[in-house]
This record gives sequence, structure tokens and C-alpha cells, in this order.
Amino acid sequence: MPTYDSVFYSRLLTETTLAFHIIFATIGVGVPVMIMLAELAGIKHKDPYYTLLARRWARGFVITVAIGVVTGTAIGLQLSLLWPTFMQIAGQAIALPLFLETFAFFIEAIFLGIYLYTWERLKPMHHLLLLVPVVIGSSASAFFITTVNAFMNTPQGFSLKDGLITNVQPILAMFNPSMPTKVAHVLSSAYMTSAFILAAIAAYSLLKKKDDVLYAKKALKLTVTAGLVFAVTTALIGDLSAKFLAQNQPEKLAAAEWHFETTANAPLVLGGILTDRNEIKYALKIPYALSILAGGNPGSEVKGLNEIPPDLRPPLYVHYFFDAMVGIGMFVIVVAILHLWYTRKRSVKPYPKWLLAIIVACGPLSMLGIQCGWFYAEVGRQPWILRGYLKVADAATTSQDVDLMLLLFCFLYIVLALTAVKVLSKLFRKSDVADELMALGIFGGRTKK
Repeated sequence: MPTYDSVFYSRLLTETTLAFHIIFATIGVGVPVMIMLAELAGIKHKDPYYTLLARRWARGFVITVAIGVVTGTAIGLQLSLLWPTFMQIAGQAIALPLFLETFAFFIEAIFLGIYLYTWERLKPMHHLLLLVPVVIGSSASAFFITTVNAFMNTPQGFSLKDGLITNVQPILAMFNPSMPTKVAHVLSSAYMTSAFILAAIAAYSLLKKKDDVLYAKKALKLTVTAGLVFAVTTALIGDLSAKFLAQNQPEKLAAAEWHFETTANAPLVLGGILTDRNEIKYALKIPYALSILAGGNPGSEVKGLNEIPPDLRPPLYVHYFFDAMVGIGMFVIVVAILHLWYTRKRSVKPYPKWLLAIIVACGPLSMLGIQCGWFYAEVGRQPWILRGYLKVADAATTSQDVDLMLLLFCFLYIVLALTAVKVLSKLFRKSDVADELMALGIFGGRTKK
């Protein structure tokens, strides 16, 4: 009879929870920024179409926040239940950002409630200012949680002796070396992904002619433009992240690129298959690109996996997560540039259907890129849960009931997903864009006199 593997089930449950939660967490961080941009555009241009965009996005945002609260709570519970040794050792050092994240959420929730119920009660600019603490609160939540993840990659601010943590310095632990690039990358990618999800909705409306054409065109222009800015920012921060990995977690970058021999002039490997002898086949190799990515010039030396003990190497399948993340990021940048090029061509009035279809695909692809990025971040740290101090196998619970927990939480996530889809579809089905435009005195793109 096979031995029960509590570590395997603990990892599987944690991965499932994170994969589900990151959908709502990403939307929760990025959509408030898009709501602010829409309302600001409405005030600046005195355009009620943009104001209506902000109102409708805010309604859907509330639903995703509610789901995100449930899944975020599940993560907090699982940290203590599934990884008790980790929390025993690291819990004191990371208590501060976890504590502050609660306050950030409170600020977001309080001002979001006020914002939703004061559309007709405040002047437009005063109403817009209510979004500032919502944006700050949501982004601060991501900041504090990401510092915890950064701490797991480059732990500092404590001493460990005989399994006991001493000399805890919470501020030093929170502002660890990984924090700047990791936080910046998480925030910019969340803004980017939310922009492209909203762009996908607008493109789908134009493709199916479901909403007022002018309303959908304005939504598409705003979201794709914002998505391009955030995507380019994410790519630039990603470059800094790769340079940080080359210096501080060389095994993680080497595993992503199947780089075994320490050498300069290292090529970047895209795709391919790795044989049992660590030979790379069917891959596209870009000369010098890995050295440039790691050190800024073709002659930069990149540390190879052969210098890392085999039991401390990350799983080599992270290569595909890394490739997917980078590939999707480059793809959405090209699509956004293509969209802007079409909008500047006066001879092209309607959007080509093929372009709208590609923009629709950019929504789920962007979210897939987020998922691949997080899987690369977490799996690429293996075998460590706290790099250099504690391995995953030594941190997991020894309970024999984790598989049952896995089934129960999977059932919960299915229910939450179905509920979110049903509520959101019902919410927007009942509030048709055309009806709301008429209520505002607008129809067919013209304001009624």
C-alpha cells in the first residue's frame, strides 16, 4: 500500500488556492486603477460615456472583491494548517506585513462603499477623490502580501539557532532585497492584466454588437492604451527582475533557461525539449540574449545549474512557465500597438473582426501570463519554502487528512466561480448599456438636447 504523502497534498492544495485566488486578487488590484482612469477621462473631457464606464466597472468590481475576500481568507488558514513549521519559524518575521494588509483592506472596503453610494451626492471631482484611498488600499494590500513572498525568496531580519527564531527585525524582514522588483512586477502586471480583461469585454461587445458602438469603442481605446503602457512597464521591470535573479537566485534563472554551464555569451532558449542527458532539442536560441538579460551586455557571465547541487536545483519544467509568461507579455504589447495603429488610420472606420477577436483573446491570455508568472515564482524557489533556511518537505503538516481538505476546498472554489459568473452576468444583463445611456440623456452617440 503506497505511503500517504502529506507534502504532495499540501502543495497541491496551496497551488490550487493560489491559482484561484490570483484571478480575483489581480482584478482587485488593477480594476480600481481603470475605474479611476475612466472617471477622470469623463471629468476631463466632460464625456458621460467614460463616467458610465466607471459606474459599470465599479459594480462588477464589488463582486470580485467579495470572492477575493473568501479566497484570501482561505490562504491565511492554509498557511497555519498546512505549513505549521514555516509559520513557527517565519511567522514572527512576517507578522508586520500580514497585519498591515488587514488595514489596507479596511481602507479599501470603507471608501469603496462610500464611493458606490455617492454618485449623485457629490461633485464629480470630489467623488473621484474617494477612489484615491481605494486604489491605495488595493495596491497596498498587494504590496504587503508580496513582501511576504519576497521574504521567502531572500529572507533577512532574523537569526535562527536550533530551530528557534531570535533577533527579529520586522522592518528589515519586510524590506528584503527581493521586495522592490517583485512588488513592482506584481503591481504593474496586475494593472496590465485588468486593462486587457476590460479590453476583451469591450472588443467582444463590438464583435457581437451587444452594446452601444460608441460606448464600446471608447472603452476599448481607454483599456488598450492603458494596457500598452502597463505592459511595457511590466516588461522593463521584468528585465530588472532577471538581473536581480542572476545575482541573488542564479539557480532560478538558470532553470528557466536550461542553462547548465557557467559561461559568458549565453544564449536565450525559447521552447524546446530537454532530454534525459540535459540536451536541448527543437529550441530557438537567441545568441547572447541571456547574458544581456542577466548582466546588461553580451559578455556577462551567467552561472549554470552544474554549479548547483542537484538536490537544490528547481524543477526544470519552470522553463515553460517562464517562456509562456514572457511570450504572452510580448504578444499583448504587439496587439496593443496594432490596435493603436488601426485607430489612427482615418480610412479604417470599423474594427476588423480578426483584430477584435485577438483583443478578446488577450484578456484570458493576460491572466494565463499572471498564472505562469506565479507558478514560475513559486516552483522556481523549490526545494525551499524559506530559501537557505527551510525546505518545503520539512515545513509541511504531517496530517493524514489533507486530501479531504483538498476536495472540500475544490468544491468551495467551484461554487464561488459559478456564483461569480452567475451574479456578474445577471447584474449586467439587467442593466443594459442602451438603457443607461438613455437614462443619462444619451442615445446613438449623441447627447439629447
